[in-house]
Amino acid sequence: MGKILGLSAFYHDSAAALIVDGVVVAAAQEERFTRVKHDPSFPVWSIRHVLEVGGLRLADLDAVVFYDKPLIKFERLLETFVGFAPSGLRQFVRAMPVWSGEKLFQKKVIRDHLERLSGAGQPQLPPLLFTQHHHSHAASAFYPSPFEEAAVLCLDGVGEWATTTAWSGKGRDLQPLWSIDFPHSLGLLYSAFTYYCGFRVNSGEYKLMGLAPYGIPRYAERIRERLIDVKKDGTYRLDLDYFDFPVGQVMTGRRFAGLFGAPARSPDAPIEKFHADMAASIQSVLEDTILRMVNSLMKETGHTNLCMAGGVALNCVANSRIAALPSVRGLWIQPASGDAGGALGAALAVDIQRHGGNRPHVSHRTDGMAGALLGPGQTRDEMEHQLIQSGAVYQELDTNSLILEAAEALAEGRIVGWVQGRMEFGPRALGNRSILGDPRSPRMQSWINRKIKFREGFRPFAPVVTQSHLEDFFDLPADSSPYMLLTGKVKGFAGSNWHAGRAAGKLVPPEVDSPLPAVTHVNGSARIQTVESRTNPMLVRLLTAFEGRTGVPVLVNTSFNIRGEPIVFSAADAFRCFIHTHMDILVVGPFLMKRSDQIVRADIESWKNRFPLD
Repeated sequence: MGKILGLSAFYHDSAAALIVDGVVVAAAQEERFTRVKHDPSFPVWSIRHVLEVGGLRLADLDAVVFYDKPLIKFERLLETFVGFAPSGLRQFVRAMPVWSGEKLFQKKVIRDHLERLSGAGQPQLPPLLFTQHHHSHAASAFYPSPFEEAAVLCLDGVGEWATTTAWSGKGRDLQPLWSIDFPHSLGLLYSAFTYYCGFRVNSGEYKLMGLAPYGIPRYAERIRERLIDVKKDGTYRLDLDYFDFPVGQVMTGRRFAGLFGAPARSPDAPIEKFHADMAASIQSVLEDTILRMVNSLMKETGHTNLCMAGGVALNCVANSRIAALPSVRGLWIQPASGDAGGALGAALAVDIQRHGGNRPHVSHRTDGMAGALLGPGQTRDEMEHQLIQSGAVYQELDTNSLILEAAEALAEGRIVGWVQGRMEFGPRALGNRSILGDPRSPRMQSWINRKIKFREGFRPFAPVVTQSHLEDFFDLPADSSPYMLLTGKVKGFAGSNWHAGRAAGKLVPPEVDSPLPAVTHVNGSARIQTVESRTNPMLVRLLTAFEGRTGVPVLVNTSFNIRGEPIVFSAADAFRCFIHTHMDILVVGPFLMKRSDQIVRADIESWKNRFPLD
């Protein structure tokens, strides 16, 4: 058992995670502090914050662990360029200056960063270790899970070589079973369609999943016949003639576009029925492939529980189909399944497998992630100081008054920014850095998308519901969904005018006949978050107060940010986002702010004019 710091950096979504004697003490992503979305830089601020939460210095640690092995990744790069010669020459020439400098010597780069963080005259730094990328994912999936034994499936774009790996976990033991290697990758296949439909790779996959219900999977068979060969056990191979990602600068090329009869969509071009159909088609292929793979893995291992990690594990629609499989009795998905979660997995792997540490404390009903509320928070004085510096006009209320006023505002149809406690770890806002609204309002989805988030109108919103009332409003293929990673049907959904919209050539949010229209997607589904008092008592109190006024213990819950920005961390971040959007109320700790009370400065008015009300 020891004190282990895990790190991810340099590629996508840098993070730091601290494990102390088998307990996940803290974990945070660098983007939340630098305000650079998916910041890949060395996680200086994340390290400082997680160590502060743990009351430790770098010198107090038993090890620092990096989440993958750069030399193996470099080996893959070289072999790929050679294998695709001469077409890979241009990309090889572009990549070599970067690798011959910083990336190839990452051990030294990391140690240099750590020495600067430690400061002059400090004791010697702890050992620096490296785990393989998918080992980090697998450890992050299994060790914090509530299962003593489980199969583990990791699916992402690519690590060093692996893109898909299967494992068997028993107690402290985590054994690899098999892998599928680059360039054959479900994650990269899905990202190719993300790119083709005009969304940003590594962040637009959520948009593609959200667009899929507006489409018809008319191209699914073409994808299966030409792009991917899927075996009965779910293993697969891609036809690489259609893809440019192994050595090119884009994901797809001419043959891919020729297969579907249209060029890739420009990001600023309209989204048409064709793009919705493409999204529906690749979503269907992805789901069916993963289901085959899971059924085969459960049969191979004899396990009835499944753990998952990797970026593909964030596909909540596929996850819900997995949860409904007869072969899967229990399903647990790492809430920070992407590269950020690799920092946590790297630390857990070394603590448990090398230092003999215990797994994070779990029980049948709980996992070791503390509701993913693992980031730093702020003290009352820190929050007030930042609000004063920001020029905020605020009032301080006791907890009961704060809850009642926020619930009243929500019941009246107003939109509330909500900042409480420790920040979430992972891509989802789970009630501590959230924008909240009334799910009964037919206008709430389009209003938040257009006037708060400034993003595409088709994007759905998640409901947060008290665990005790889940079955009153939703049909979920599991008994809970604390990390917003499963979808379920909204009870009382009677249909939508989706087909009429398609016939008119309009991909706009349709009218839905639902008791909760703001969180009901076009197909009657919702991406559900359940919440309990043991993990988030403040949010449960707010839901209970809202229920007292409306009879509905459900709220719209979306991340507290606007398009292109990370989720807010501090009071200053929250106030800046609040005043630059059309939110009505901001609650930060014990402080409540109303839009009508704020003094509008010239710079704010100028910023707001970029997104005028119409």
